[in-house]
Amino acid sequence: MTDANTTAADPYLWLEEVDSDRALDWVRAHNAPTVDELTGSDRFEQMRADTLAILDTDDRIPYVRRRREFLYNFWRDAQHPYGLWRRTTLESYRTDSPEWDVLIDVDALREAENENWVWAGASMLRPDYDRALISLSRGGADASVVREFDVPSRTWVDGGFALPENKSNIGWIDRDTVYVGTEFGQQPDGDSSWTSSGYPRVVKRWTRGTDLSQAQTVFTGSVDDVAIGAAFDPTPGYQRHLVYRATDFYNTDNYELTGDELVAIDIPSDAAYSVHLDYLIVSPKTPWTVEGVEHAPGSLLVFDYPAFQSGDRTHRVLFAPDEHTSLQDYAFTKSRLVLTTLHDVATRLEALAIGTWEPAELAGVPELATVGVLDVDPEHSDEIWLSSSAFTQAPSLLYGDATTGVEVIRSSPEHFDASNVGAQQFFATSDDGTAVPYFVVKRDDVETGPTLLYGYGGFENSLTPGYMGVTGTNWIARGGVFVYANIRGGGEYGPSWHTQAVKAGRHLVYEDFAAIARDLVARGLTTAPQLAARGGSNGGLLMGVMATSYPELFGALVCQVPLIDMRRYHLLLAGASWMAEYGDPDDPAEWEFISQYSPYQLVREGVAYPELLVTTSTRDDRVHPGHARKFTARLEETGHSVRYYENIEGGHGGAADNKQSAFKEALAYEFLWRTIGG
Repeated sequence: MTDANTTAADPYLWLEEVDSDRALDWVRAHNAPTVDELTGSDRFEQMRADTLAILDTDDRIPYVRRRREFLYNFWRDAQHPYGLWRRTTLESYRTDSPEWDVLIDVDALREAENENWVWAGASMLRPDYDRALISLSRGGADASVVREFDVPSRTWVDGGFALPENKSNIGWIDRDTVYVGTEFGQQPDGDSSWTSSGYPRVVKRWTRGTDLSQAQTVFTGSVDDVAIGAAFDPTPGYQRHLVYRATDFYNTDNYELTGDELVAIDIPSDAAYSVHLDYLIVSPKTPWTVEGVEHAPGSLLVFDYPAFQSGDRTHRVLFAPDEHTSLQDYAFTKSRLVLTTLHDVATRLEALAIGTWEPAELAGVPELATVGVLDVDPEHSDEIWLSSSAFTQAPSLLYGDATTGVEVIRSSPEHFDASNVGAQQFFATSDDGTAVPYFVVKRDDVETGPTLLYGYGGFENSLTPGYMGVTGTNWIARGGVFVYANIRGGGEYGPSWHTQAVKAGRHLVYEDFAAIARDLVARGLTTAPQLAARGGSNGGLLMGVMATSYPELFGALVCQVPLIDMRRYHLLLAGASWMAEYGDPDDPAEWEFISQYSPYQLVREGVAYPELLVTTSTRDDRVHPGHARKFTARLEETGHSVRYYENIEGGHGGAADNKQSAFKEALAYEFLWRTIGG
């Protein structure tokens, strides 16, 4: 296979120059015909307007997080496209018209500072929550500027904690101290402050009123690590400083910082863990033998944390997976541990009494819906907030007490008529005989027709049924069939559903997706010319593989913010952090299996490819826009037609505000109706 790391082998390396005049001229020249072709119809305008109305509606649920007596929310609408950070009380929130106290108006801030700010989050200081570290990105990028904000006065703190634009980590220790990972310049070992993945490799303790250069080093990792960080747990009576070293995307060395000593937490490096009060909760991703007993990947175990650190491995199993059931999440309230599990991709919630770990009833949780825990307040109460939705059921917000039950307190409006829409689960048989589930959502009167298959298949990301107002309005209600694929690489059946599909097992992801495509045709739901697929990021790679390795199965593909050039992905932006998922292309043994599917190297002349819409964002600093650009250029070089659109802002999500999101969605659905909807 030709080495595409060299300019001679890759004539399109210049398209990796994100903001160069030459590259942006190319982008504009490719955007123009796509916009001209796809945006002139009444249908496009109707879909754009409908989508924007869904995103902007004041009737949607304002999801909140409790911080002491206030409920905080970030809100975008037509009048505030870049959003308001605001708060209210529970009493007011439960009325039909809550009284919101606006803390930061991002639109006003953009205008006052003449900056393209996009909200990137707030980290509040416990226990008073009167200060916040506000992150603002330019154009929606992952890199952000950090500033300290005084909540009672609604003002920026003069001389407060502040960081320039970077992929920094910062978190409170106390009012005058933070942990920070950012640009510190060259380090004593001669290397920079960053890992090869573009994340901090040094964490320091920074004291208010001192220069950043005076911050005290806590831990320094290797350039080859993914990231280094530290956090402080301020729970009264259980204060702890925890440090982590992510050696790759799935393996982390964990420590407790006691004084100046780092004490290892001796759990598997691939395990997820948390420390709550004196309980150590561990969920291994691979088999883990403790006291002579092997625990399956995805189990949940509880230990006494101080005893564990002294060598005692006495534990209790809180959850054990089976071939149909996996643990997806857990959350503590004051007296309960709430487990969220999936049984053949259907949600179940179970509460355990903390300490005895006996099952306890959690009343009011709806059946036949995807339910998730949104927020809890474990330090003070058993308060719990849940979300609930299904393919044909708009989201509901449930509130209550984990000991007495929950009730619906808010519901979103229905955005399309689902009275004659149904969802069914089917299983396709992959090449190795594995049964792979997928959902089909369509109007009851539609037996066959244009079908859109959505997939992701990576990073243990589970795709669960949920309401899709935009898809329902622009596709299902118009007579299209929508399909949701639960392929390997995800986490629907626990860690093993993912780990069997990393690196050399990556082909399983693509075989699963292709198996579902064939199964849809075999069931008579569609034909290959009327079957389209859509995916973004890792799902964009999936689309690239479908185009170049399975072109006969599809009539059209929507490939969004994709990874495409797997020979160079690890050299671009955050790509190095994903080598635990895909492999190292500089290792000949690993390039051998990567090269079997890397779309950029597999583009060929004389092959009938599906119709393609490739989209990305100039401001995406996670997946480099060069992937999408080069894929398009290579396709054109080999005689293939492709539509291309690159948003000049938007970050990895592809859009920085609701108007951009509505445009992007309408563009994709107009492309689909034109190509497979006839």
